[in-house]
Amino acid sequence: MARRNHTTPLGCIACDELSELGAGTEFWLINNPSILSALDTHSIALSNKSLILIFGWSDDPFDNIKVKIHPELSPIDAEYITAIEWLVFDDIRVLAVGISSGYLLIYSLDGGLIHKQIIYPTRILKLRVRGTKRDISQDISNEEVCIVMNGVIARFDGSDLQDMLRRWFRETQTNFWDQKRKKRDLDDFEDSFERVPYQLWSVNKYGACADAAITGVMPPPLMDFESSQRYYRAVTIGNDAVISAYRLSEDKNRSLVGAILSKVVPATFSTIASFSKLLWRSDRSSPKKSEPKPQPFARAASLTCLKDPPRKGEKLTLSPSGTLAAITDSLGRILLLDTQALVVVRLWKGYRDANCLFMEMLVKKDSASTSYHEYKKSDYCLCLAIHAPRKGIIENALIQVWQMRTGPRLLTIQCAKGSKILQPTYRFSSSITSSSSYMPLEVFLLNGDSGQLSVLNRSLN
Repeated sequence: MARRNHTTPLGCIACDELSELGAGTEFWLINNPSILSALDTHSIALSNKSLILIFGWSDDPFDNIKVKIHPELSPIDAEYITAIEWLVFDDIRVLAVGISSGYLLIYSLDGGLIHKQIIYPTRILKLRVRGTKRDISQDISNEEVCIVMNGVIARFDGSDLQDMLRRWFRETQTNFWDQKRKKRDLDDFEDSFERVPYQLWSVNKYGACADAAITGVMPPPLMDFESSQRYYRAVTIGNDAVISAYRLSEDKNRSLVGAILSKVVPATFSTIASFSKLLWRSDRSSPKKSEPKPQPFARAASLTCLKDPPRKGEKLTLSPSGTLAAITDSLGRILLLDTQALVVVRLWKGYRDANCLFMEMLVKKDSASTSYHEYKKSDYCLCLAIHAPRKGIIENALIQVWQMRTGPRLLTIQCAKGSKILQPTYRFSSSITSSSSYMPLEVFLLNGDSGQLSVLNRSLN
């Protein structure tokens, strides 16, 4: 009987440039905590503390790119790269980079710096891109970029980032951006970026968090039931509290005025500064540039908290809808949390150092007999892929796929010990409704030692 193969090879990214990240040493991809990765449909970005490499793994020569980015990091503040993630808006594809000092950088595919903005003066832990598309008749969507820091959560609306990138794209097409960049002094380069509005909350009531996520919109409290403000639910994990949840209130006063000021003030300041230089020629005794002030926090109300020492929360993964979260802890357990009821609905034991990703599979479909059938979202079943590097024999690790919420284990896959599971970033919806077929959530497998990239098959057959 032929052995079943549950993965499909897609390509290989092995090249000499990877040696700058440590490739050539056994298990370099998983043994070095400073190695970060971000996957897109046809590209992958890998980074260490000071270097970012972008590779294309598609057969299309237009997608087969190799880009090297060296962010300008301050040696005085000992800055280094702490998070990377793709931002994909239709035909615009850029890379977002989080810095240890709290800056958000956005780079184009040719390595040019598009945007730089201080979020909060503390280390950025994670960049989380997600969205929930609503009914088309309601024309409502909730798409966002969530920035997780040490005890702080920031939220960018996807439409605000898209507007900024489209303006940059138009300026680039007319060569206006390059001309404007050449005329800038280095000291004024950061001030010339427009300030994209965002929300900021403090979630350190139960100690610093190791990871966090905004899981979606939630109803307002009873006393504010008729309020026009929008409220978000956030889940955090950390050393002091394994799980804690907050109600985040949108700061309406800041949103409208801040959005106007963020677009008017930078342009006005840049114009005044340039005009004053023409008049006074800016003598050398000019005062030192002031540090940017952090944005004030909006209100975050605590909902619940689970403390269970010595258990510590380590990593958090959200389902596509945000209603489920897989949380790994320091005791080798995986908790499946219902983020709306804030109840743990399932528990796995014996998965130390595990990584989890949600995926969608054709559990009860025969791919052989319906190869030409166009599957819909209802044909897929939500599953959880658990990468367990310490399970199995010494030379291998395991990937196990479990059906949600209480379903059985569907399959077990052996993989090389130096492998890592990845998932393409969320793609922001187009302003024009797309007629393309449904694309399920997939899990990819990257073998760091060989450079081979594979995808887990959607069907069990």
